[in-house]
Amino acid sequence: MVAFNAVTKQVGTKILYSNGSFQINPGDKIGLVGPNGAGKTTIFRLIMGEESPDQGTISKPERVRIGYFSQNIENMKGRSVLAEVLASGGLDKIVDQIKHYEERLQDPELGEDEMMDVVEKYGALQEQFEAVGGYDVEPRAAAILGGLGFSNEDMQMDIGQYSGGWKMRASLAKILLLMPDVLLLDEPTNHLDVESIVWLEQWIRDFKGSVLMTSHDRDFMNRLCSKTIELSNKQITVYGGNYDYYDKERQIRKEQLIAAAKRQEDMLAKEEEFIARFAARASHAAQVQSRVKKLEKIDRIEIPPEDRAMDFIWPEPPRGGEEVVKFEKLGKTYHLSDGRDKNVFNNATALVKRLDRVAVVGVNGAGKSTLLKIITKQTEASSGTCNVGPSIQLGYFSQNSLDLLNPNNTILQEVEQRVPNASMGSIKSLLGAFLFSGEEVEKKISILSGGEKSRVILACILSQPVNFLVLDEPTNHLDIKSREVLLKAIKEFPGTVMMVSHDRFFLREITTRVFEIDKNHLTTYDMTYPEYVERVHHN
Repeated sequence: MVAFNAVTKQVGTKILYSNGSFQINPGDKIGLVGPNGAGKTTIFRLIMGEESPDQGTISKPERVRIGYFSQNIENMKGRSVLAEVLASGGLDKIVDQIKHYEERLQDPELGEDEMMDVVEKYGALQEQFEAVGGYDVEPRAAAILGGLGFSNEDMQMDIGQYSGGWKMRASLAKILLLMPDVLLLDEPTNHLDVESIVWLEQWIRDFKGSVLMTSHDRDFMNRLCSKTIELSNKQITVYGGNYDYYDKERQIRKEQLIAAAKRQEDMLAKEEEFIARFAARASHAAQVQSRVKKLEKIDRIEIPPEDRAMDFIWPEPPRGGEEVVKFEKLGKTYHLSDGRDKNVFNNATALVKRLDRVAVVGVNGAGKSTLLKIITKQTEASSGTCNVGPSIQLGYFSQNSLDLLNPNNTILQEVEQRVPNASMGSIKSLLGAFLFSGEEVEKKISILSGGEKSRVILACILSQPVNFLVLDEPTNHLDIKSREVLLKAIKEFPGTVMMVSHDRFFLREITTRVFEIDKNHLTTYDMTYPEYVERVHHN
């Protein structure tokens, strides 16, 4: 279907991969993994023909249809969400052309030659239209949008009114509607809630074409991929299994490589010792020369450097009281600009106890972040009470925290201002643990990626001895390895955690209690996340 043949690609002075090969076969579901900057997005751009390899070739059948979902969304406005999706791939124009030729075919004055030309063009358009679902295209578009979280009312609204996250969903719907032969998905689960991720999983599982995807969602990769392609250390390596298989097999291969390197090192040491001992003896000249030539021909085994990942060290927090946060009959209503009131939730009552690990779950817009904002005093409740224990030291991470960073500061200046009592040595050690070392600490906030900004904020929270962590989507923008280190850190955190996350692996590993917000109502479950999922049949 699609084949990379001995491809080398360089960006500036950096070689992304050298002499790399792999194939996408019909029906393949492949995960593409590797550290940030390894060239995953470049793989997609090479397949799409947006970039060219420096060496090697990329072959694909002439008529293969490829759909590419990227994180760069186009400017969309002036049409309803549904109309925007139906316009994907020029579907709206195809429909208009089909209608035009249908009218032409009814023209009694149409000549025989012209009639044949119209029939041929009409047939080609029909074939093209049927390939993407034909006259079922509108109900399919509505079904896809529904699966991605849009209500029937939402679909009729101007897409220009939506946030970037919801436009991303519409952009994903446009690609899925086209039903290509090969689907390229660059982080499709970003901005999706758990329900939408589960729906997308099922859609991809049922999809007959091939899929090549990147995702920071470990569960998503495990459930769908039967092959994993790793980009690392300028190499492309293919593994015949899902992410868990790749993770274990990669470690096995690394241990084997280390053992082979040790054997080679021992052998080289013996050869070099022989050469040094007998180099001056004429009687051994031939043997010495033979061994020198042998050593020159040997390919030295190189152990690749470890991919850097975050390493957290928690400061010892003060021991808080048994009651961390208590709220009773809590309600929140927003007054909208058009004069209407939006009721988020009401009569929410719960008690969070010391060392609880609480997952706050619910569909997008249910009020999860709003609840955390009330607890952290970022917004006021409309009714009821919310009290945080008097000995509780709170650390709060939210996506809005990224917007509070000063774009004119360097990373070092930002952390210095947020942690004024820390020494320069401790600040640099802290930043080093968050992958900012050497000259990187002088990078301006304005040029950082979302993941880098998240690491800056987490570093600032970590430097404080808090005993109650409130985390709103802390894993957004973090790659899988960094998520795993954050997961390990939270497991070891000697305090209370309350969080919103769409990463099911994360929730499954941490959660001891679940607070569900659904239809303006809060329900508490004293159970782990997997037990909750089984109880309410969410998966």
